[in-house]
Amino acid sequence: MNSFLITHPTVRRLARAVSDVVFPPSCVHCRGLVESEDTFRHLCGRCVAQLEWVSSPRCVTCGHPFYGELAGERMCPHCEGLVPAFREGRTAVLFKGPARALVIELKYHRGVHVLTDMAEIFRQAPGLREFVRGAVLVPVPLHPRKERERGFNQSHLLAVELAAAAGGDTKIAGLVQRVVDTQTQTAFDRRTRQANLKNAFALAPGVAITPGQHYILVDDVFTTGSTLNSCALLLRRAGCLNLDVVTFGHG
Repeated sequence: MNSFLITHPTVRRLARAVSDVVFPPSCVHCRGLVESEDTFRHLCGRCVAQLEWVSSPRCVTCGHPFYGELAGERMCPHCEGLVPAFREGRTAVLFKGPARALVIELKYHRGVHVLTDMAEIFRQAPGLREFVRGAVLVPVPLHPRKERERGFNQSHLLAVELAAAAGGDTKIAGLVQRVVDTQTQTAFDRRTRQANLKNAFALAPGVAITPGQHYILVDDVFTTGSTLNSCALLLRRAGCLNLDVVTFGHG
């Protein structure tokens, strides 16, 4: 799939306008009609209302929200046992319902059209644009075989949208490459994932790390954090001292 056609905003907007006339957009979650005046183009108003936005208080490691009143420090059950090589994790929404439908449409149905809605979620996520602005975004890489099969790396496409939403001097850099073609991690627990990911990543050729630069690893979903942490450990060893992670969803 031509990467220009995927990422160029003008091409995408024109294609969407033509498509909306010929095929009125339907919601990727409930399959209902999306009204033309809606901000989101692939989620109906009822499903947009179901999005679970993440704001403070939240776990500083994985970004998952804490609920109720806080009394002192709390251990987050989602990242218990994770020894993060990064400083802080943020996420836009919880990986449930409509948010999950967007990710599935993008990853498994080549639904690059839903990136417009995912970009809108990045724009509306509390504090996310300010957190990202001015950083160098580092997409979590796919193995070349997997990227050829899918036609794109969804983490890179999300990083493009996140950089555009943040504005300022936000950049994207492919600092990490995947050198081991590991099996899918979906059904595994953290320990198995960590074992599978051993030596799976390497620095991209010619990479130079600027220690004082703010780097942010970008991925679609934070599940156990194993993949993100493997990349973070690699960057940390290469001299990256100011490193955070951001994901579209958490769950």
